[in-house]
Order: sequence, then C-alpha cells, then structure tokens
Amino acid sequence: MTDIALRRRVRGWMMFDFASQPYNTLLLTFIFGPYFASAVMDDPVRAQSTFGFAVGLAGVVMALGAPVLGAMADASGRHLAWIKLFSLLYVLGAASLWFAVPLADPVWPILLVFCAGLVGMEFATIFTNAMLPALGPREEIGRISGSGWALGYVGGVLALVLMLGFFAENAVGTTLLGRPPAFGLDPDTRAGTRFVGPFTALWYVVFMVPFFLWVRPVRPVARTVTPVRAALARLGQTLRSLPRRPGFAAYLGASMLYRDALNGLYTFGGIYTAGVLGWSVVDIGVFGILAAVTGAIAAWAGGRADRARGPKPVIVACVAILLTVSLIVVTVTPGAVLLIPVAEGSPLPDVAFYVLGALIGGAGGALQASSRTMLVRVVAPGHVTEGFGLYALAGKATAFLAPVLIGAVTLASGSQQIGILPIVGLFTLGLILLVWVKPEGEPA
Repeated sequence: MTDIALRRRVRGWMMFDFASQPYNTLLLTFIFGPYFASAVMDDPVRAQSTFGFAVGLAGVVMALGAPVLGAMADASGRHLAWIKLFSLLYVLGAASLWFAVPLADPVWPILLVFCAGLVGMEFATIFTNAMLPALGPREEIGRISGSGWALGYVGGVLALVLMLGFFAENAVGTTLLGRPPAFGLDPDTRAGTRFVGPFTALWYVVFMVPFFLWVRPVRPVARTVTPVRAALARLGQTLRSLPRRPGFAAYLGASMLYRDALNGLYTFGGIYTAGVLGWSVVDIGVFGILAAVTGAIAAWAGGRADRARGPKPVIVACVAILLTVSLIVVTVTPGAVLLIPVAEGSPLPDVAFYVLGALIGGAGGALQASSRTMLVRVVAPGHVTEGFGLYALAGKATAFLAPVLIGAVTLASGSQQIGILPIVGLFTLGLILLVWVKPEGEPA
C-alpha cells in the first residue's frame, strides 16, 4: 500500500469517529436524553429509571451478540459488510426519534428505536475499531487512536453547536441564537428538539462517505459468511485461553467496570442536571460543548502521552480523575457545593457543574482513546475483531448493570443524587483491577 493510500485509509477510518460521535453527544447525553426526561415523560425520577432500564436492555443484546459477531468477522474478513449493515440500523433508529412527541403514550416504541440505533452504533464501532492495528506500526497506534477520538469530539461539538443554534428550542420557543427553530419547525410541539434524530442520522450518512471510499478490507474477504457454530468454537478457544493470560483477563474486567461507569456518567449527566439543577436543553447543550471541547483536546494530548509512555498510565490517571469527579457530583445541588450551603440563587452550583463537565469530557476522551490502544497490545494476533468483540462483551456484560443500578437506586431512594452513586463503586473496582494489567500487554 502506498503512503498516500495509507494516509487516506487512516483519515477515512478516523471519519467514523467524526460521523458517529453525535449519537453519544446529541442523543445519549445532551439533547435527546434530557428531552426525554423533561418532555416525553414529565417525571424526571421515573424518566431516569425508565431510560436506565431501556439502555440496560440494549446492553444485554450487545453483550450477547458482540463476541460471536467478532469471531465471525475475524474468520471471514467481512468487516465492511457488517459495518454497512449496522450503519443502516443506526440511521433508521436515530431518524425514527422524530416521532418522540411530548408526553408520548406509550413510550416503549420510542425507547425501542432509540435502543435499535444504539445497538447499530455500538456494533459498527466494534468492526471499525478492529481495523486499528492495520493502520500503522505498533508505536503509532496510540497517536492514531487519540487523533480519531479527538476528531470525533470535534464532530460532536460541531453537531451540538448546529443543533443548539438552529433547532433545539428553550422554554420560550427559541434557539441559543434567539430565533425560532429553522425550517419552520413548530416549537410548541418541540419539533426543533425532535429534529435531533433525523439530524444525527443525516450527519452519519454524509460523513461516512470518506470511510467507505478510502477504507478497504485488511485481508482477502471470504466468499461466504462464517457459520455461527464455527464462530462459537473459535470464541470458545479464546475464552479457554484467558486463564493463561491473566493480564488480558484483568484488563477485560477493569475496562468492563470503568467503561460502564463512564457510560453511566455520559448517559445520565444530562438527565441529572435537568432534574437536580433544573437546566434546560439549551443549558445542557452548552455544558456539552464545553465537555466535548475538553474531550477533543485531552484525547489528542492523551494520544501523544500514550505514544510516549504507553496506554496504561493514561488509563489509570483518567479513571482516578473520573472517580473523584463522581464523588463530587453528588455533593452539588442548587443550594450547596461540596455539601456546603450557598446563598439562594448563587451561580456557584452551576459553575461547579461546568467545571466537573470539563473534567469528565477531558478524562473520558483520553480514557476511551487509550483503552482501545491497550486492547491492541493485549489481544492475540489474528483475533483482533474477536478481541474487540470480547472487549465489547466486557463493556456490555455490565452495561446493563450501571443503568439498571442507577434506575433501581433512583426508584428506591426517590433521589437522583443517590441514584448516581453506583458509578462511584464501578470506577473504584475498575481501578483496583488495573493493578494486574501489564503495561506492555500480552501480545502472544
């Protein structure tokens, strides 16, 4: 492959992060999630609980399917075919959120299409990540991964700015620019905010074009799809090898816990601020822009630190920061910061949450970029997609746990603050398991 072709391939691969990031930024965290809690359902506590159970169910589907699909792709080399299939599911699920009208009854069709899009995005990500080792030499993988995450955050910021400036309306029916939603969308039916679904789908379709033009299979593609039975046998061999590779097993366990906790922060951050601080969708969107900007900077810087010192030190530092931030989050209310009372109407709680959001965005961006680099180091050659499938399984095996725990604790306590506490425990356990992960990995 020529240098020009390789550079195009790397850039095309990075465009997946740019194209797919708005699903996390706009739908999971800063626009649709808070809108669901404040408008589709009018009870924030019940909405947080319901949303948690739905995302948890999607996590179960991903946990069961990811390793098998990964083994099938490794055996056949049909990565691009799977990416196209799950991209279609992603686009259809996201676009269908247009029908999430205020006070919808029933809400289960809305949650169904939301989770379908989420599953499509996650599965497409598995096959895209599996192409990472073929994009450059081992010492450059961290930089490439970090640059991809940084580009993804840039995409998230741009998409969020466009949504807030031209579509998502506030309580008085205007956007962040003080104008009605574009294209004559009716603010009374929250059409501007509901447009986030079609907008996210269109964004993905447009910006995935370079990916499909420039990214080619890493090896010859089999003419037939690998049977599920053969994929299960291949997966079984990998699972049986885990006791002989304790560092790999420890990394899967650690990443399972800390990524689930991070996803909990992302998923429920907007819902939490809407319910506890009373922020509007526009307020939360500005919060999201700040978090995404710091995420882009930290992912880029983390990629350079990864290249210089390896991914494990970056991962440990980021998990420690996120654990501390999670503890602080539950101490901030409209009337207190760090449990210290503040004057009524004081801006300090809002300022504190903006600072915490910047830290979450920065640490989260660097953590995710270095996490996939670490996996490339520990996975066995020839089993990369299967390894990312197990990585997804490790993330999704408890992906239902954080949302379900948050939903259950919120429901039992009647408090959104107490409901967030399971995140603290997950970060703590993940940090402990990282002790057994070898910095240089176990490539054999």
